[in-house]
Amino acid sequence: MYKMLTVDYSKCTGCRLCEVVCSAKKNGSVNPDRARLAIVKWEQACVDMPMICQQCESAPCIMVCPVKALSADERLNRVVINQDLCIGCRFCVAACPFGAMSLDSTIRKVVKCDLCDGEPICVKFCETKALQYEEAGTASAKKMRAAARKVLESMRAG
Repeated sequence: MYKMLTVDYSKCTGCRLCEVVCSAKKNGSVNPDRARLAIVKWEQACVDMPMICQQCESAPCIMVCPVKALSADERLNRVVINQDLCIGCRFCVAACPFGAMSLDSTIRKVVKCDLCDGEPICVKFCETKALQYEEAGTASAKKMRAAARKVLESMRAG
């Protein structure tokens, strides 16, 4: 079974440490704007949401790339970018329904999460455990239990 990066939004404090360590690992310097994930802040709702690549099975980004710079790595269940082929056209950025891809203005190429080759550094440094790298079956089971809990709570309230 493959693993996937998951987010428990209720645990995210918005500390942005995940962005810091990601940018440091990927770029050799601390610059959260160059991280492969982003914390989206909803000030009115007091919510911080890590936005990550969903490593889509039928990835729209792969389909729209005119130079075939994106491909599926089935070993780690991820989408990877061949930077030697990328021309920075940003078609993939526009096609991503999650906003998980971006143009790195320093290298003028598209970047996204590559799961750190199976050892996501953001997970290691997330103190609240909002980010997890877990078996897909475990992640699905957690979501099912959470949904069932919400249904039960609404039944009790009504």
